[in-house]
Amino acid sequence: MENKFMQEAINQAKIAFACDEVPVGCVITFENKIIAKAHNQNRQLKDVFAHAEFLALREACDALDSARLDECDIYITLEPCLMCYSAISWARIKRLYFGALDEKFGAISGGNKFANYHKLEIYSGIAEKESVDLLQEFFRLKR
Repeated sequence: MENKFMQEAINQAKIAFACDEVPVGCVITFENKIIAKAHNQNRQLKDVFAHAEFLALREACDALDSARLDECDIYITLEPCLMCYSAISWARIKRLYFGALDEKFGAISGGNKFANYHKLEIYSGIAEKESVDLLQEFFRLKR
């Protein structure tokens, strides 16, 4: 299934890959338009919080001048970690779409039991093969 928003998230992940960052990209939409996009920048910014999701959430909050993003959707190439999932929940994102599962660190499939107060719709496997291939190639080159 082709999804233009996930394709832009993959483009962001490719930018991260080119910058020697773990290739994760994120896009946030409002009224079917991109209002924020980001890629991992932990190493570049020397910031543990510089996950693609955190950077995109900050940009989206600025774009809407609000800490609540309850009419927004988020597209991420990798299942969010517990830290990012929590931030997504606090922002009250409406729908979460992601590509690759992260069974080790993922907040949804990784076995973490996180009781969030905000129930968001979750859709996985969007552009999964391309997301997985990018991550595998990145880590293959590192080993």
